[in-house]
Amino acid sequence: MRQYSPDLTPPWKKPKPVPQVPADPGLVVEEPGTGFCGAVIRCEAGTVTLEDRFGKHRVFPLEPRGFLLEGKVVTLVRPSGAALATPSRTASGSIAVPGARARVARAGRIYVEGRHDAELVEKVWGDDLRIEGVVVEYLEGVDDLPAIVAEFDPGPDARLGVLVDHLVPGSKESRIAASVTSEHALVVGHPYIDIWEAVKPSSLGIQSWPRIPHGQDWKTGVCRAVGWPENTGAVWQAILERVGSYRDLEPELLRSVEHLIDFVTAPE
Repeated sequence: MRQYSPDLTPPWKKPKPVPQVPADPGLVVEEPGTGFCGAVIRCEAGTVTLEDRFGKHRVFPLEPRGFLLEGKVVTLVRPSGAALATPSRTASGSIAVPGARARVARAGRIYVEGRHDAELVEKVWGDDLRIEGVVVEYLEGVDDLPAIVAEFDPGPDARLGVLVDHLVPGSKESRIAASVTSEHALVVGHPYIDIWEAVKPSSLGIQSWPRIPHGQDWKTGVCRAVGWPENTGAVWQAILERVGSYRDLEPELLRSVEHLIDFVTAPE
């Protein structure tokens, strides 16, 4: 008698094999059933835990053909014991993705008021921005912000985010921000007179940022009050050197920058 295979599915109806990929910490995948996208932070017998960019965790079963990697279906498998270490983090607190290539730049942009502001954003969020394909450009000021936004001409596929200093109710900056009405542009800010103040005093070895009388140059006044040299450029580089991660920054700035990144990278 002939021996028949128990699988009677015609070959053309059988699903094509897909790659098996070790669920190494930091690997970014998507679970297609829920659309949840995140980095692997833990892989145990039969399950994998993902963390998205907001820090939310979800646990999924390690099922065949259960995930998308760069848009392609894969089967995640438990990695070798050597790969189960806790994943490293970027300066912004996100899961680091070793060997990740920078994404081709999006049409959308983030504009940041001031060169120092741009340098701080780059130092803390640079890895995230390159993976997301977001370019940060600095503005010398926001007095002409409506015209700047109009020239950029933001749209659904080219969103514009703007980070503004000292964005508090009743300020000149708040009135300028309110004049930007495009639904594809978002203006947010922080309450600090200068980006220096967004760095926690404890990270710089001082008790608090001094109050500088109105009418005085704020940075020069700070240097005098604290006893720093009155070379504000050199002082800023020393401040920037003391910033190692998001832990050295005030929450108000963290929320604003994360909001802008989410806005510019939101699905169209």
